[in-house]
Amino acid sequence: MDSRTLYLFGSAAPPVFDIARVIDDAQADGWDVCLGLTPTAAHWLGDHLDGLAALTGHPVRSQYKLPGDPDVWPPADVILFAPATFNTINQWALGITNHFVVGVVAEALGKGTPTVAMPCMNSAVVQHPQFERSLGELRLAGVTVLHGEGGFVPNRPDEDQPAEYPWHLALTAARNAAPATR
Repeated sequence: MDSRTLYLFGSAAPPVFDIARVIDDAQADGWDVCLGLTPTAAHWLGDHLDGLAALTGHPVRSQYKLPGDPDVWPPADVILFAPATFNTINQWALGITNHFVVGVVAEALGKGTPTVAMPCMNSAVVQHPQFERSLGELRLAGVTVLHGEGGFVPNRPDEDQPAEYPWHLALTAARNAAPATR
């Protein structure tokens, strides 16, 4: 089988600290992984970015490239955005693309690139009325959203539980969303 390219994008939520293990799991499943992070997630992982780039064989990106600069990643077969925070989900659904990774997933909707998102936030913030509207918009646009049963079930406020984040569900959904072959 030809190598498939997975864009793995992450926001600043505690499960992002497991991203190296997730990259290993995706690579074991045959993916060529390109890692993109929100600026805050890149800050959180700052000391590990060079190691993550070595692990993937691609630069870790959190900023837009300059006009005229070549694209340093191969085209994506699938995009997996996990963990996706409240802020990221809402920006994406509203088309606010001030962050590189949000701009890429917004454009992916028009390109028809299969995209999977798994939120990560607490049960208090999901009560905000915009959140369900945003999930609905993304689903209408064709994004596979893993939220609630069969995906990420929000924690109670002040209970970060990154070890319970269901990465295996996200990777399975990405595999299932992938086109057969290139």
